[in-house]
Amino acid sequence: MTRNKDVAKSRLRMGNPWHLLATGFGSGLSPYVPGTMGSLAAIPFWWLMARLPQDLYSLIVLVGISTGVYICHRTAKDMGVHDHGSIVWDEFIGMWITLMAIPVNSWQWVLAGFVVFRIFDMWKPWPIRWFDRNVHGGMGIMVDDIIAGVISAALLYAAGAWLAA
Repeated sequence: MTRNKDVAKSRLRMGNPWHLLATGFGSGLSPYVPGTMGSLAAIPFWWLMARLPQDLYSLIVLVGISTGVYICHRTAKDMGVHDHGSIVWDEFIGMWITLMAIPVNSWQWVLAGFVVFRIFDMWKPWPIRWFDRNVHGGMGIMVDDIIAGVISAALLYAAGAWLAA
């Protein structure tokens, strides 16, 4: 199986903009925990986006989702493997959704968001697991991380509201 993964990775071309984005600017090529590396790589981009008005931030996330469905599908097809571990654009989007809800822009809340998102993304409780198993193509690659991000954001928002009370 490792050999097949190596063959799939060899089909990636970082000069191809779809492959570059799908691999999270190369962060998904890490030999160790590529999804976690993709989630970490999303944070500096979030930091820049967090300075934008909320409407523009939301628009960027929506465009990232729409574009992500295509680039993840295209890259998976080029690699010959559905949802290869090196495809981490979905982690970028999941992190950006998660971090939309942090009550204070502090490293502690960013760390909490990262940890909560990674737990949901790896564990895949219901309904995340259902979508992961039953939706295919580019949307199938993206949807489980979108839902993990929404659930993570809701938990962070609730935690922030509870702590503020």
